[in-house]
Amino acid sequence: MFLVVAVLCSIVLWTHCLQYTDIQPQPDFDVEQFSGEWYRVGMAYESPLFIKYKDRLLISKGHLDATVNGSASLSMWTMTGPKKCTPSYYDYEKTDVPGLFTYFSERHKIEKDITVVETNYTDYGLVLKYKKMEKEYTQVALYSRTPVLRPELEDKFRTYALSLGFSAESIAIPTVIDPCPIPEPKNTTAAVK
Repeated sequence: MFLVVAVLCSIVLWTHCLQYTDIQPQPDFDVEQFSGEWYRVGMAYESPLFIKYKDRLLISKGHLDATVNGSASLSMWTMTGPKKCTPSYYDYEKTDVPGLFTYFSERHKIEKDITVVETNYTDYGLVLKYKKMEKEYTQVALYSRTPVLRPELEDKFRTYALSLGFSAESIAIPTVIDPCPIPEPKNTTAAVK
């Protein structure tokens, strides 16, 4: 009996992993067009801790800048408490496939993949994050150019996440609040008196 259960679990895990192996980035992805201000307005993540606290998830705001070599830099600000914004910074390195990037996670000390699966550049972007640590983890995020999520985009996001095998309980739509302001670049030259 133990052997049968072990084989069935292995098959389920294997087929679940297969769902992510053939994810392709959007054809002809253009990082320049994808640059600019974005809000993370949806997230799917099969983590028990995420599922437990997903109702506390607040909207995040970010700015993506394309680099001259085709890579990208992302600055994200997330509300982590009353009137407190926590910044995160990511350098996404381009790969040979447009729309597929890698970055080194300082938190986990490993390289992760980021794939822009679908975008129309002006309204939304579906982004898949993949990492392999002790086991495989995958997240899907929905980004919007505005903090208010249109119902048809929420439906598109939920349908996509469910099609990848995410459970309905692992899908979260963050609370819309006044997101963190994106700071203006600081003038680093000292004033001469």
